[in-house]
This record gives sequence, structure tokens and C-alpha cells, in this order.
Amino acid sequence: MARIQGRVLETFPPLIVDLDGTLLRSDLLMETAMAFVRSHPLKVFKLLGWLLKGKAALKEGLALETQIDVSILPYDPHVIEMIKAEKALGRMIVLATASHVSLAEKIAEHLQLFDLVLASNTNRNLSGHKKRDLLVAHYGEGGFDYIGNSKDDLPIWGVSRYAYVVNPDSGVEKTITSTRKIEHVIRSNTASLRDWRKALRMHQWLKNALIFVPLLASHRISQFELVRDGVLAFVFFGLCASSVYILNDLLDLCDDRHHKSKCHRPFASGKLSIKAGLLLVPTLLALSFGGALLLLPWQFSAVMAAYYALTLAYSLHLKRMMAVDVIVLAMLYTARIIAGVAAFNLTLTFWILAFSMFMFLSLAMVKRYAELRDARAREVNTMARGRGYYPGDLDMIASLGASSGYLAVMVLALYIQDAATTVLYVAPHIIWLACPLLLFWVTRVWMLTHRGMMNDDPVVFAIRDRTSQLIGAAFILMFWIAA
Repeated sequence: MARIQGRVLETFPPLIVDLDGTLLRSDLLMETAMAFVRSHPLKVFKLLGWLLKGKAALKEGLALETQIDVSILPYDPHVIEMIKAEKALGRMIVLATASHVSLAEKIAEHLQLFDLVLASNTNRNLSGHKKRDLLVAHYGEGGFDYIGNSKDDLPIWGVSRYAYVVNPDSGVEKTITSTRKIEHVIRSNTASLRDWRKALRMHQWLKNALIFVPLLASHRISQFELVRDGVLAFVFFGLCASSVYILNDLLDLCDDRHHKSKCHRPFASGKLSIKAGLLLVPTLLALSFGGALLLLPWQFSAVMAAYYALTLAYSLHLKRMMAVDVIVLAMLYTARIIAGVAAFNLTLTFWILAFSMFMFLSLAMVKRYAELRDARAREVNTMARGRGYYPGDLDMIASLGASSGYLAVMVLALYIQDAATTVLYVAPHIIWLACPLLLFWVTRVWMLTHRGMMNDDPVVFAIRDRTSQLIGAAFILMFWIAA
């Protein structure tokens, strides 16, 4: 006889454990679907063909066509702890899931907690009533306890002895209470507003301040209508960028879970569901493009569309190509300046375009250098996961990146000598003072990166860093005095 949570057990009926949303803070159908799209973006319509054959065929097709690393999936530690406690008492532990049997068996082999695996296969989708009927056939009505989380589990709880509930869906707990005794409730994975802000990467919206650069350069920042359009452009571009960030996180689940810090992102950690992310992506896109088309020049929407397409290409393939990835990153930064030009109906100048490309290429190299330096510190000598670089490329990246930053300073110096500059400024020679400021800032950024002190996006770092703020203020002051 044994005592568990204040009750005495005379017998040990099997403990049946659900997988998706219970043992696992995710859904394997969604996991495999995102992995398939990530690996085979041009075969996405193949999903529809499988689905037309039934959900079991879809699950089998995805399971066989994708490689899921079960060792890094977001398991719920509280559920695992409970299972271990029950198993120590001699109970039979059964994994019963609607996920495909090949994946369920890999998970069972990894965790070493289960005596039996019941799962979907070619001929059956083991969900809801089908799971209930199979469990009753094996153990009889009331002959097992069941751990689950969703409305699909209600039929199983209806024939189980006791109900164990894990992070229940809305209304589930109340429904169970009316028919069955709830033995234990685990609430370990409640999403917070902070998780949503993190998923939307609201801090990355700071980059959208680049939209105002053309307005500042044209000396028209005092015009209320243009400032209003700039604020609208800032918001709409932010919504579009957040949509891209979420989609990128969903496509990069595996790579993020292998990363020391990205593994804590809301989707990678299971704090937010993949389904919620997939619903949010088109919603944000509709808000951003709908608002932009209604309130801003159509050219702004065209730039946003190009930005979105380039970002999607970067997420799916280009980020893994050496040199191409950093050039694309520089283009994505520059796209915000071009979007500002479109929003304000200004003319894109050679000087702004040249300066931004060189400067943002340098900052993109900073980002790669920081990642590779961390890999080298961990004594990793293989190609960085999801990238086209080796830790041994550090010296070359530093050389190219610093050179690109200094070229941006040279562009600024040449701009001062341009004939058009004398029209915009009363004392253009004052701008020369901005050159040593920029040289200092570029050098400082690269020195901090070399020392391992650059752990954020370099643009976000610049906006948050006190020294960078002072240099930025002095930089703007030089242009103001010159004007």
C-alpha cells in the first residue's frame, strides 16, 4: 500500500499520459509542419494532398519527411517529475497520443519513462473518441487514470478513474469537475504579456526610427504632416516586422532550441503555441498593409512588401549562405530608410544609400562576429548551426566589418564636399567634426564585440548604450549647427 498526495492506493491502475500540450509544451503536428515548410518551402502544397487523404495520412507524411530532434523538445518538467514519482511506485506508464507512432516511440526512447506507446499510424488518428475506445479495450472503463489538457481529452476523462489536468484549455477544468474527480492540476505554462511582447520583439521596433532619417536629412522635421506620416509609417512597419519575426521564430524552432539564449524564446520554449503564432502572422500583416494602403503613399507599401519578401527569403535560405546573409541584413536595415523616403515622398539620394549600406554591412558583420566568438568560446569548431561560417572565420569577418564601417565614414566625408551639400547647410565644414565621432563609435563597437561585450543586435545596442546615445546626440548637433 502506498500514499500519493494524501490518498491511499490499494491498486496501481495504469497511468495514461497524453503528449501534445501535456507532456510536451507544443504540438508535434505543428512542429513537423513548420519543419517541413522550413526544409521544403517549394513543396508546401504537398501538405494539402496529404490532408485530403485524412489527418492520419498528413501526420504520417510529415513524420516521415521531417527530422525532429526529440532531445530538445520543450517537455514540461512538472509532468515528468510527476510521472517519475508514479513510476517509482510501480505503476504502468503508457504514452497515448494522436501524434504519429514513429515520433512517439522516439520520445519514449529518449525519456525512458513509458512501458507502452499507443499512437496514430497509417490507418488511424488516435484522438478523442478513438483514443477513448482503445484505452477502454485495453484496460476497461475506470481501469486507468489519464493525464491530459484539451477538449479532445474530455471523452477519455469520461471513462477514466481519476483525471490529471495539465495547463487546461479554457473551460476544460470546469467540464471535467462536473463529471469526474480531478486528482491533480498542474499549471506550469501560462503565457504572460511579457511573452507576447518578446514574441513580437517590440524592442526591435527601435530600428524603425531609421524611417525618420530621410526627413532629418531633408531638414523638414518641423512639418507636422510629415512627422505624423512618419509615426504612422513607424507603427505599420513595426507590425510588418513583428509578423516576420514570429514567422522566422516558427521556422527556426530547431535552430533556436540549440542556441544558448534563443532557446528561451516564447515559441521555442513552448510558452506560446505554434497555432497562436500562425494566426498572428496574417493578422499583423493585414493591419500593417491595410493601414499603410489607406493612410500612406502606395510606394511605402511596395517597400514593405519587398522587405517582407526579402526577409522571408533570408529566413528560408539566404541566412545560411556565407556573405550573402550579411549583405541581405544590410539591405533590410537600409529598407527602413527607403521606406521613410517613400512615406515622406522624398527623393532617395546617393549619399544616404551609400552611407547606410556600408554602415549596416559593418553592423551585420558585428552580429555574425558575436555569434561566432561565442561558438569559439565553447570550443565549437564545426560550421555554426544555421549559418555559413566557421569560428575560424572570425579574423576575416572583423577585417571586413571594420573596413565597411570606415568606408561609411569616408562616404560622409565625401558628402561634405558635394556641391548639393552647400545648398542645404550654411556652414557645411562643421560636419567634418562628425567624422571623428563616427570613427570613434565604429571602432568602439568593434572593440566591444572583440571583447565579447556585444550580446544584442548592434542597432538596438546603439540605441540603448549611453555612450552611443551621447555620440548620436553630438553627431546630430554637428549637423544642426552646420544648418
